[in-house]
Amino acid sequence: MATPDEIKAEVSKKVEAGRLLDHLADRIGSRVGASAVFGQPVEREGVTVIGVARAMWGFGGGAGGEEGEDGAGGGGGGFVSPLGYIEVRESGAEFRPIRDPRLVATAAAATVCALGLLARGLRRR
Repeated sequence: MATPDEIKAEVSKKVEAGRLLDHLADRIGSRVGASAVFGQPVEREGVTVIGVARAMWGFGGGAGGEEGEDGAGGGGGGFVSPLGYIEVRESGAEFRPIRDPRLVATAAAATVCALGLLARGLRRR
């Protein structure tokens, strides 16, 4: 594992070379993808399962500093959310969604609240 001074020196070199944003994109992008949620595709008995996910990521960087001071910096992050999987068989492929029970519960609660408000409004008339 690199020491903080080694990391700082590496980042400073990349900033000076104008490659900091490329470096950040490579590092973050390699960690934020469907394989971060699912791993690699799996094949068993003639069926291949490929994970599908929504991935979002962003990054930023900086350079400069006051006279006589060093300046550098950068950071980023990402978010990966499973959507479903593709099931591939000899007969074809089919997308199978993964239902998030929290979303289903939220939608159900919102529907009940809306119906309650509607019923309350109709009773007042």
